[in-house]
Amino acid sequence: MAKKNFYTVWVGKKPGVYTKWADCLKQVDGVNGAIYKAFPSYEMALEAFNSDYHKYIGKPTPKKELSKEQLSLIGKPVFPSIAVDAACNSRTGRMEYQGVDAKTGKLLFHQGPFDEGTNNIGEFLAIVHGLAFLQKHNSNLPLYTDSVTAMKWVRIKRANTEQERTEANKQLFELVDRAELWLKNNQWPNQILKWHTEAWGEIPADFGRK
Repeated sequence: MAKKNFYTVWVGKKPGVYTKWADCLKQVDGVNGAIYKAFPSYEMALEAFNSDYHKYIGKPTPKKELSKEQLSLIGKPVFPSIAVDAACNSRTGRMEYQGVDAKTGKLLFHQGPFDEGTNNIGEFLAIVHGLAFLQKHNSNLPLYTDSVTAMKWVRIKRANTEQERTEANKQLFELVDRAELWLKNNQWPNQILKWHTEAWGEIPADFGRK
């Protein structure tokens, strides 16, 4: 089951707390200097909204405490494996992604930054790049991502983004087209696994900018 997030918008078209990413996106899309952040509970998001955003921006998101039973059900990450992640600057719209050895953190690949990107596009490209990287090295290692949306896009072999194509992001969408084509023309033995941030901390490929 996908993790439920709540979104605090401090600076946007209509600041507030939103229960859906699509609603949050409507408030920050196209707003220069938009400031927002995801939280794992409504109470945390509301408390953040009523506080100074400087206390939260650039710092790790507070996590819910999990019970021993919940931690036992989630288990431990599988090693060896690789992990991928993306980062998008909400102020500049520049996005980049990377892949690392999930156990050692050794950088395996990095792309970007690209203009007028989104985090979801970056997560999607990171998974496909990771699968192609593993195929090139004849590896059947699993791949970790913390993006449920990107996992779905890979399953349907299409980046289901609403981001408009422009001259500025032409290079980025050329990569998206190539990634979709690769998914349609290739098969892979690698498992694509969800990284459980709430139990294991930030994914090893994280850019550390939360």
